Amino acid sequence: MRSRSGSGSGSGAEAAGDGGVAGGGAGGAGGGDAGLVGAAPPGPKPGRSPRPAPEQAPGRQPEPPPGQAPGQPPGGPVGGPAGRGGAPGRRPERQVRAARVAVAVVFAAHGMASGTFATRIPWLREHLGLGTGWLGLALVFMTAGASAAMPLSARLTHRFGPRRALAGVAVLCFAGLVLPPLAPALVWLCAALFLYGCGLGLMDVAMNAQGVRVEELYGRSVMSGLHGLWSVGTLVGGAGGALAAHAGLDARLHLGLAAPLLALVAVVATRWTPGPAPSTAAGTDPKHRAAGAGGTNAPEGGGQEAPPRFALPSRGALAVGLLGFCAVFAEGASMDWSGIYLDDVTGAEPGLAASAYTAFACTMALARLSGDAVVRRIGPVRTVRTGGLLATAGAALVVAARTPPVAVAGFALIGIGIAVVVPLCFAAAGRRAGGSPGQAIAGVATLAYASGLGAPAIVGWVAQTTSLSVSFGVVTALLLGLVVGAGVLRTGSD
Repeated sequence: MRSRSGSGSGSGAEAAGDGGVAGGGAGGAGGGDAGLVGAAPPGPKPGRSPRPAPEQAPGRQPEPPPGQAPGQPPGGPVGGPAGRGGAPGRRPERQVRAARVAVAVVFAAHGMASGTFATRIPWLREHLGLGTGWLGLALVFMTAGASAAMPLSARLTHRFGPRRALAGVAVLCFAGLVLPPLAPALVWLCAALFLYGCGLGLMDVAMNAQGVRVEELYGRSVMSGLHGLWSVGTLVGGAGGALAAHAGLDARLHLGLAAPLLALVAVVATRWTPGPAPSTAAGTDPKHRAAGAGGTNAPEGGGQEAPPRFALPSRGALAVGLLGFCAVFAEGASMDWSGIYLDDVTGAEPGLAASAYTAFACTMALARLSGDAVVRRIGPVRTVRTGGLLATAGAALVVAARTPPVAVAGFALIGIGIAVVVPLCFAAAGRRAGGSPGQAIAGVATLAYASGLGAPAIVGWVAQTTSLSVSFGVVTALLLGLVVGAGVLRTGSD
């Protein structure tokens, strides 16, 4: 749009004459004459067509319109809390970085909740006087709740927009964290864990969908680093929970204080997470494009049909989900059985046996934090294949181990090898989903996390009928599936 004479409020740029000079200065009358040779008239007289602008003076650049940085394409900034309007898919670097930091904070808060809760499970068992079997049954309800709720996340995002949906499910997740220690009996504990699992699953899918959006804005891999910060969050939450347990702090008070603090951090962070993609927010309507870029109220779907409440994964999502299944099975087996393996098979002392889990968790976190650089260098397929080889070698080392150091080294290799698989599976699902990444991520997550539900039981059953070494032979075979199936993550440039 061409600026009007004397208004000083031009809002766009338009090519004029041979020079293609930008009009619409940021202030003062005749803002459209910057960069012209000689003095241009202040504006067209009523009823007369404006004269074409002369050629631009050599060595001078046209003045950008208001809100547009030099060198930025027409349309202005996109995204962030203050962004309005603009070209789809283009954001100033500062706002993109803010979005990445905000999503990372949400990932870390989710991880801290998981780590905090894990350290208070012994308190729950003692408080309710539960045996190991009944406690295991109760914990199954948490995973069942997550799996049941995950498919609903895409509909919430479609209805309320990605920011509001993420903020809402974050509140539900952290509110659910308070419920388990308040349960007076086993049946109430199962119900509380189911509700807490629902919140965990909804938030998991919503934050991963936002991670996919940030990755699109960056144009390079960032999902591994986001999941790395989730792992760091679990370690920080676990350390805080261990200190609280050591101090004898009641879990009801501990979780009652931690939950609102984590909720506040996560909800505030969602203010800077990406809004709906402009292409899905409302087509070409400038008002809708502005809301999609920076508004908090615009729904993601626009005129698109709402995702179904439940749908079977597509063939592509099924293949990606099975790849995640192999990695999460190994993760669940290592987390739940590494300490027992060192105790029963290698005869390690309890303190040394616990180091197996520590080695596994720390190497996984470090590998995720550095995984994006590896993915950018060699691509997702080679990264997963290389990781699969490392993890397979680590599992074989565990099977062969008869001394604690060898077994600890094996679990550390498993942590390194599987670290980036789930983040890359979520990223691949989100890229292929088009307008509803949350629905595809929910399908992959449900498949992958189902193995996390079954892995501890399967390993225990095989160990009961044979031995723990044979159980980890099954894990080794599944890890070979990462090497064989990594091609499902192939992109056009990989």
